Amino acid sequence: MATIQEGLGERLRVRWIDRKVNRDNVTAFVMIAPCVILLTIFVIFPLFNAVRWSFFNWSFYREPTFVRLENYRRVLNDPRFYNSLVVGVRWIALVVPTRFIIAFTLALVLKHLTRGFGSIVKTAVYAPHVTSIVVASWVFMYLLDYQAGLFNAVMQAFGGERQAWLAEVSLALPSQALIGVWLGFGFETLIMLAGVNDIPEAYYEAAIIDGANFMQRTLRITIPMMKNVFLFVLVTSTTASMQQFQIQHLTTQGGPLNSTTTPNLLIFNHFRDDPTLGYTMSASLLLFVVIATISALLFRVIRSERLED
Repeated sequence: MATIQEGLGERLRVRWIDRKVNRDNVTAFVMIAPCVILLTIFVIFPLFNAVRWSFFNWSFYREPTFVRLENYRRVLNDPRFYNSLVVGVRWIALVVPTRFIIAFTLALVLKHLTRGFGSIVKTAVYAPHVTSIVVASWVFMYLLDYQAGLFNAVMQAFGGERQAWLAEVSLALPSQALIGVWLGFGFETLIMLAGVNDIPEAYYEAAIIDGANFMQRTLRITIPMMKNVFLFVLVTSTTASMQQFQIQHLTTQGGPLNSTTTPNLLIFNHFRDDPTLGYTMSASLLLFVVIATISALLFRVIRSERLED
Protein backbone atom coordinates (compact mmCIF):
# COMPACT_ATOMS: atom_id res chain seq x y z
CA MET A 1 0.00 0.00 0.00
CA ALA A 2 2.78 2.36 0.91
CA THR A 3 4.55 1.57 -2.38
CA ILE A 4 1.41 2.39 -4.38
CA GLN A 5 1.01 5.71 -2.56
CA GLU A 6 4.66 6.60 -3.18
CA GLY A 7 4.32 5.76 -6.88
CA LEU A 8 1.14 7.84 -7.16
CA GLY A 9 2.80 10.75 -5.39
CA GLU A 10 5.81 10.58 -7.73
CA ARG A 11 3.56 10.60 -10.81
CA LEU A 12 1.63 13.59 -9.49
CA ARG A 13 4.87 15.42 -8.77
CA VAL A 14 6.22 14.73 -12.28
CA ARG A 15 2.90 15.82 -13.83
CA TRP A 16 2.98 19.04 -11.78
CA ILE A 17 6.55 19.76 -12.90
CA ASP A 18 5.59 19.12 -16.54
CA ARG A 19 2.67 21.52 -16.28
CA LYS A 20 4.90 24.17 -14.68
CA VAL A 21 7.48 23.76 -17.45
CA ASN A 22 4.75 24.07 -20.08
CA ARG A 23 3.43 27.24 -18.42
CA ASP A 24 6.95 28.65 -18.34
CA ASN A 25 7.42 27.83 -22.03
CA VAL A 26 4.15 29.54 -22.91
CA THR A 27 5.18 32.59 -20.89
CA ALA A 28 8.53 32.68 -22.64
CA PHE A 29 6.95 32.46 -26.09
CA VAL A 30 4.51 35.23 -25.21
CA MET A 31 7.37 37.44 -24.01
CA ILE A 32 9.47 37.00 -27.17
CA ALA A 33 6.52 37.11 -29.58
CA PRO A 34 6.52 40.94 -30.01
CA CYS A 35 10.24 40.91 -30.83
CA VAL A 36 9.82 38.04 -33.32
CA ILE A 37 6.89 39.81 -34.98
CA LEU A 38 8.82 43.07 -35.31
CA LEU A 39 11.89 41.27 -36.67
CA THR A 40 9.73 39.45 -39.20
CA ILE A 41 8.01 42.62 -40.38
CA PHE A 42 11.00 44.97 -40.46
CA VAL A 43 13.98 42.62 -41.07
CA ILE A 44 13.18 39.13 -42.36
CA PHE A 45 10.39 40.01 -44.78
CA PRO A 46 12.23 43.04 -46.27
CA LEU A 47 15.38 40.93 -46.66
CA PHE A 48 13.64 38.17 -48.59
CA ASN A 49 11.74 40.77 -50.59
CA ALA A 50 15.02 42.50 -51.47
CA VAL A 51 16.50 39.19 -52.66
CA ARG A 52 13.45 38.64 -54.84
CA TRP A 53 13.44 42.10 -56.41
CA SER A 54 17.19 42.09 -57.02
CA PHE A 55 16.50 39.78 -59.98
CA PHE A 56 14.18 42.33 -61.58
CA ASN A 57 14.70 45.59 -63.41
CA TRP A 58 12.02 47.70 -61.84
CA SER A 59 11.06 51.14 -60.62
CA PHE A 60 8.08 52.91 -59.13
CA TYR A 61 6.98 54.06 -62.58
CA ARG A 62 6.86 50.89 -64.71
CA GLU A 63 6.25 47.17 -64.59
CA PRO A 64 9.17 45.01 -63.34
CA THR A 65 11.15 42.95 -65.83
CA PHE A 66 12.90 39.71 -64.83
CA VAL A 67 16.62 40.08 -65.72
CA ARG A 68 18.12 37.14 -63.81
CA LEU A 69 21.62 38.09 -62.55
CA GLU A 70 22.01 41.22 -64.67
CA ASN A 71 21.81 43.59 -61.69
CA TYR A 72 24.54 41.70 -59.86
CA ARG A 73 26.69 41.74 -63.00
CA ARG A 74 26.29 45.52 -63.23
CA VAL A 75 27.37 45.96 -59.62
CA LEU A 76 30.34 43.57 -59.85
CA ASN A 77 31.52 45.27 -63.05
CA ASP A 78 31.25 48.75 -61.56
CA PRO A 79 34.63 50.08 -60.35
CA ARG A 80 32.82 52.58 -58.13
CA PHE A 81 31.48 49.71 -56.02
CA TYR A 82 34.97 48.32 -55.42
CA ASN A 83 36.27 51.81 -54.66
CA SER A 84 33.52 52.26 -52.08
CA LEU A 85 34.48 48.96 -50.42
CA VAL A 86 38.09 50.14 -50.20
CA VAL A 87 36.91 53.41 -48.66
CA GLY A 88 34.78 51.42 -46.20
CA VAL A 89 37.73 49.26 -45.17
CA ARG A 90 39.91 52.37 -44.75
CA TRP A 91 37.19 53.93 -42.62
CA ILE A 92 37.10 50.82 -40.43
CA ALA A 93 40.90 50.87 -40.09
CA LEU A 94 40.83 54.51 -39.01
CA VAL A 95 37.84 54.50 -36.67
CA VAL A 96 37.47 51.06 -35.07
CA PRO A 97 40.97 50.60 -33.55
CA THR A 98 41.13 54.21 -32.40
CA ARG A 99 37.78 54.06 -30.64
CA PHE A 100 38.65 50.66 -29.19
CA ILE A 101 41.93 51.84 -27.63
CA ILE A 102 40.41 55.06 -26.29
CA ALA A 103 37.39 53.23 -24.84
CA PHE A 104 39.47 50.53 -23.14
CA THR A 105 41.88 53.09 -21.69
CA LEU A 106 39.06 55.26 -20.35
CA ALA A 107 37.32 52.20 -18.89
CA LEU A 108 40.44 51.32 -16.90
CA VAL A 109 40.68 54.91 -15.66
CA LEU A 110 36.98 55.16 -14.75
CA LYS A 111 37.17 51.94 -12.75
CA HIS A 112 39.51 53.56 -10.25
CA LEU A 113 37.68 56.89 -9.87
CA THR A 114 35.52 57.72 -6.89
CA ARG A 115 31.77 57.23 -7.26
CA GLY A 116 30.84 60.94 -7.43
CA PHE A 117 33.61 62.12 -9.73
CA GLY A 118 33.34 58.93 -11.78
CA SER A 119 29.64 59.62 -12.45
CA ILE A 120 30.48 63.10 -13.74
CA VAL A 121 33.20 61.75 -16.02
CA LYS A 122 30.97 58.94 -17.33
CA THR A 123 28.27 61.47 -18.20
CA ALA A 124 30.79 63.65 -20.02
CA VAL A 125 32.23 60.65 -21.87
CA TYR A 126 28.80 59.40 -22.97
CA ALA A 127 27.49 62.82 -24.04
CA PRO A 128 28.93 62.69 -27.60
CA HIS A 129 27.07 59.44 -28.28
CA VAL A 130 23.68 61.13 -27.82
CA THR A 131 24.67 64.09 -29.99
CA SER A 132 23.01 64.27 -33.40
CA ILE A 133 25.26 63.22 -36.27
CA VAL A 134 24.04 66.25 -38.22
CA VAL A 135 25.00 68.65 -35.41
CA ALA A 136 28.37 66.99 -34.85
CA SER A 137 29.17 67.03 -38.58
CA TRP A 138 28.35 70.72 -38.93
CA VAL A 139 30.39 71.63 -35.84
CA PHE A 140 33.42 69.74 -37.14
CA MET A 141 32.98 71.33 -40.58
CA TYR A 142 33.42 74.72 -38.92
CA LEU A 143 36.39 73.46 -36.89
CA LEU A 144 38.01 72.09 -40.06
CA ASP A 145 37.19 75.11 -42.23
CA TYR A 146 40.10 76.28 -44.38
CA GLN A 147 39.64 79.99 -43.71
CA ALA A 148 38.39 80.28 -40.14
CA GLY A 149 38.63 76.81 -38.63
CA LEU A 150 40.14 76.19 -35.21
CA PHE A 151 42.40 73.41 -36.51
CA ASN A 152 44.07 75.72 -39.03
CA ALA A 153 44.31 78.50 -36.45
CA VAL A 154 46.26 76.15 -34.17
CA MET A 155 48.42 75.02 -37.11
CA GLN A 156 49.32 78.62 -37.96
CA ALA A 157 49.97 79.46 -34.30
CA PHE A 158 52.69 76.79 -34.26
CA GLY A 159 54.18 77.91 -37.56
CA GLY A 160 52.40 75.44 -39.82
CA GLU A 161 50.36 76.01 -42.96
CA ARG A 162 46.62 75.89 -43.35
CA GLN A 163 45.22 72.61 -44.65
CA ALA A 164 42.12 71.91 -46.70
CA TRP A 165 41.09 69.13 -44.35
CA LEU A 166 37.91 68.15 -46.18
CA ALA A 167 39.03 69.05 -49.70
CA GLU A 168 42.25 67.06 -49.99
CA VAL A 169 42.05 63.43 -51.09
CA SER A 170 44.63 62.34 -48.52
CA LEU A 171 43.08 64.30 -45.62
CA ALA A 172 39.31 64.07 -46.13
CA LEU A 173 38.67 60.57 -44.79
CA PRO A 174 41.02 60.89 -41.76
CA SER A 175 39.36 64.22 -40.94
CA GLN A 176 35.94 62.60 -41.06
CA ALA A 177 37.28 59.79 -38.88
CA LEU A 178 37.69 62.36 -36.09
CA ILE A 179 33.92 62.82 -36.15
CA GLY A 180 33.30 59.08 -36.14
CA VAL A 181 35.66 58.52 -33.21
CA TRP A 182 34.20 61.41 -31.22
CA LEU A 183 30.63 60.23 -31.72
CA GLY A 184 31.22 56.57 -30.86
CA PHE A 185 33.87 56.26 -28.16
CA GLY A 186 31.49 57.07 -25.30
CA PHE A 187 29.18 54.11 -25.91
CA GLU A 188 32.12 51.72 -26.25
CA THR A 189 33.68 53.11 -23.08
CA LEU A 190 30.59 52.26 -21.01
CA ILE A 191 30.43 48.76 -22.52
CA MET A 192 34.12 48.25 -21.66
CA LEU A 193 33.57 49.64 -18.17
CA ALA A 194 30.74 47.18 -17.55
CA GLY A 195 33.03 44.35 -18.64
CA VAL A 196 35.88 45.53 -16.42
CA ASN A 197 33.60 45.88 -13.40
CA ASP A 198 32.28 42.35 -13.99
CA ILE A 199 35.71 40.80 -13.36
CA PRO A 200 35.86 39.44 -9.78
CA GLU A 201 38.08 41.55 -7.51
CA ALA A 202 39.46 38.35 -5.95
CA TYR A 203 41.55 37.78 -9.09
CA TYR A 204 43.22 41.18 -8.72
CA GLU A 205 43.73 40.74 -4.99
CA ALA A 206 45.46 37.41 -5.55
CA ALA A 207 47.66 38.95 -8.27
CA ILE A 208 48.63 41.84 -5.98
CA ILE A 209 49.61 39.38 -3.26
CA ASP A 210 51.81 37.61 -5.82
CA GLY A 211 53.49 40.94 -6.64
CA ALA A 212 51.90 41.69 -10.03
CA ASN A 213 51.96 45.34 -11.07
CA PHE A 214 49.19 47.20 -12.93
CA MET A 215 50.45 46.31 -16.40
CA GLN A 216 50.81 42.62 -15.50
CA ARG A 217 47.30 42.55 -14.03
CA THR A 218 45.93 44.19 -17.16
CA LEU A 219 47.70 41.79 -19.54
CA ARG A 220 47.16 38.59 -17.53
CA ILE A 221 43.71 39.19 -16.02
CA THR A 222 41.76 42.08 -17.55
CA ILE A 223 42.37 41.47 -21.24
CA PRO A 224 41.78 37.67 -21.18
CA MET A 225 38.62 38.11 -19.11
CA MET A 226 37.33 40.79 -21.50
CA LYS A 227 37.42 38.60 -24.60
CA ASN A 228 33.62 38.40 -24.96
CA VAL A 229 33.25 42.14 -24.47
CA PHE A 230 36.01 42.82 -27.01
CA LEU A 231 34.23 40.61 -29.52
CA PHE A 232 30.93 42.43 -29.03
CA VAL A 233 32.52 45.86 -29.36
CA LEU A 234 34.58 44.95 -32.43
CA VAL A 235 31.71 43.27 -34.28
CA THR A 236 29.17 46.01 -33.60
CA SER A 237 31.67 48.79 -34.29
CA THR A 238 32.93 47.20 -37.51
CA THR A 239 29.48 46.47 -38.94
CA ALA A 240 28.24 49.97 -38.05
CA SER A 241 31.35 51.57 -39.57
CA MET A 242 30.97 49.63 -42.82
CA GLN A 243 27.43 51.01 -43.07
CA GLN A 244 28.41 54.61 -42.34
CA PHE A 245 27.33 57.27 -44.80
CA GLN A 246 25.78 60.19 -42.88
CA ILE A 247 29.09 61.86 -42.00
CA GLN A 248 30.41 61.56 -45.55
CA HIS A 249 27.12 62.74 -47.05
CA LEU A 250 26.94 65.80 -44.79
CA THR A 251 30.56 66.93 -45.00
CA THR A 252 31.89 66.07 -48.47
CA GLN A 253 29.06 64.35 -50.38
CA GLY A 254 31.57 61.58 -51.14
CA GLY A 255 34.29 63.84 -52.53
CA PRO A 256 36.89 64.82 -53.33
CA LEU A 257 37.16 62.40 -56.29
CA ASN A 258 35.04 59.76 -54.52
CA SER A 259 37.71 59.40 -51.85
CA THR A 260 35.04 59.39 -49.12
CA THR A 261 32.27 57.53 -50.96
CA THR A 262 31.43 54.65 -48.63
CA PRO A 263 29.32 51.68 -49.84
CA ASN A 264 26.10 52.98 -48.31
CA LEU A 265 26.69 56.46 -49.72
CA LEU A 266 27.19 54.95 -53.18
CA ILE A 267 23.95 52.98 -52.79
CA PHE A 268 22.14 56.08 -51.52
CA ASN A 269 23.37 58.20 -54.45
CA HIS A 270 22.37 55.53 -56.94
CA PHE A 271 18.91 55.24 -55.38
CA ARG A 272 18.52 59.01 -55.58
CA ASP A 273 19.74 59.42 -59.16
CA ASP A 274 18.65 56.19 -60.89
CA PRO A 275 14.90 55.47 -61.28
CA THR A 276 15.57 51.71 -61.57
CA LEU A 277 16.09 49.98 -58.23
CA GLY A 278 17.64 46.66 -59.27
CA TYR A 279 21.20 47.99 -58.91
CA THR A 280 20.39 49.43 -55.48
CA MET A 281 18.95 46.15 -54.21
CA SER A 282 21.82 44.07 -55.59
CA ALA A 283 24.50 46.38 -54.19
CA SER A 284 22.79 46.36 -50.78
CA LEU A 285 22.71 42.55 -50.69
CA LEU A 286 26.35 42.28 -51.76
CA LEU A 287 27.26 44.73 -49.00
CA PHE A 288 25.29 42.52 -46.59
CA VAL A 289 27.44 39.55 -47.68
CA VAL A 290 30.64 41.59 -47.17
CA ILE A 291 29.61 42.67 -43.67
CA ALA A 292 28.58 39.13 -42.73
CA THR A 293 31.95 37.83 -43.95
CA ILE A 294 33.85 40.42 -41.91
CA SER A 295 31.78 39.56 -38.82
CA ALA A 296 32.45 35.83 -39.32
CA LEU A 297 36.18 36.51 -39.57
CA LEU A 298 36.09 38.49 -36.33
CA PHE A 299 34.27 35.64 -34.58
CA ARG A 300 36.90 33.27 -35.96
CA VAL A 301 39.87 35.38 -34.90
CA ILE A 302 38.52 36.23 -31.45
CA ARG A 303 37.26 32.91 -30.17
CA SER A 304 34.49 33.80 -27.73
CA GLU A 305 34.50 31.70 -24.61
CA ARG A 306 31.90 31.30 -21.90
CA LEU A 307 33.05 32.81 -18.65
CA GLU A 308 32.87 30.36 -15.78
CA ASP A 309 33.81 31.28 -12.25
